[in-house]
Amino acid sequence: MHKTKAEILTIGDEILYGQITDTNSQWMSAELDKVGIKTVRKTTVSDSREDILQSFKEAESRADIVLITGGLGPTNDDLTKPCLAEYFNCEVEINEKALEEVTAFFASKGRELTPVNRLQAALPICCEMVSNILGTAPGMWFERNGKVFVSMPGVPHEMKRMMTDTIIPKLQEVFNTDVIYHRVVKTIGIGESWLADQIQDWEQNLPEHIKLAYLPSTGEVKLRLTAIGNSKEELIAEVADQVASLHTLVGKYIYGYDQDTIESAIGVLLRDQNKTIALAESCSGGYVSHLISRIPGSSTYFRGSIIPYHNDAKIGILEVKKETLEAHGAVSEETVHEMANNVRKKLGADIGIATSGIAGPTGGTLEKPVGTVWIAFADGEQTITRKLQLWKDRQVNIRATAAAVLNLVRISLSETIEIKG
Repeated sequence: MHKTKAEILTIGDEILYGQITDTNSQWMSAELDKVGIKTVRKTTVSDSREDILQSFKEAESRADIVLITGGLGPTNDDLTKPCLAEYFNCEVEINEKALEEVTAFFASKGRELTPVNRLQAALPICCEMVSNILGTAPGMWFERNGKVFVSMPGVPHEMKRMMTDTIIPKLQEVFNTDVIYHRVVKTIGIGESWLADQIQDWEQNLPEHIKLAYLPSTGEVKLRLTAIGNSKEELIAEVADQVASLHTLVGKYIYGYDQDTIESAIGVLLRDQNKTIALAESCSGGYVSHLISRIPGSSTYFRGSIIPYHNDAKIGILEVKKETLEAHGAVSEETVHEMANNVRKKLGADIGIATSGIAGPTGGTLEKPVGTVWIAFADGEQTITRKLQLWKDRQVNIRATAAAVLNLVRISLSETIEIKG
């Protein structure tokens, strides 16, 4: 089965200089994936004739479809159009339909078409014009030896409209594409190598047309199952069977799928159990509160938070005992025990959680090095504490702390309900 492959070229020194971010490629590859076209490479090319022509040659050797954005302006530094004309060995002439459209565009804005902007309607005679109803630079469609090149403006909203209205439907007509179906299984609380070891036999017995990818991030590992075939319904059923088998192996680490986040999963558990939560964050500085509160409807279960970063605030606001801090320090099991219980009572929540640690990069000691973090969960019946030994990167430690404390909430709440698939 031939898999239709695409390569995306973005042209412009401004991207290579880091002056703008290429968001086009990400969006384009996601849209291609929806119609069974696999993106095999994304390349950013400088505003250089030699580099552009070489990128065309290399892309054509690898892919069935080459999608190009950028470099279509009317000025001398916009080289995409002349390079395409040279590559396909054809002259550039005014395209009457393109001239009509660009003239109408300027007229709709109450502006007169200038000689420079008139050049936007000059296209290689061997291409098919693609209308740009949101801008002045038409797209260009080339076909040769079973390969398709499409050039589009780099302005995101212009490119997206062109892709949606014209290019993707036309690509589906030209290429008999496969169906590509993804299912992402999200795990937390287990490292990538440990997870791989536990599912090794399952992974080795996956059907040939279903591939597994490990996508680790701070505190989590996503498992992406990608199935390729002719029927989406059949692929969905096959992947569902594989996910069910995966559940028997590592179900206790699975918190959600696809667009789920650990904070949205926590929200579902809290709603289902009609419970509320409050936070006392020291080393995480409100980051966990940010994650919880960004979920729509979180006001039904999130009571609020206290960020007692300084010891004076721990004592004066959260009412942690001064003796506890003097005897054990802010970064200790005893301190987070009190923090979690006190914030729960103060904010009238069913559950209190707490964080306290040394985020870094300085502040560590031999006894408590940078990355030492204590977290706690309290619900009035039990208080659970955990010690984390993280890294020397401050931002990584904050994110890892958030993942760990939210997972502690998930585990504690999931003990009373069936873990759902």
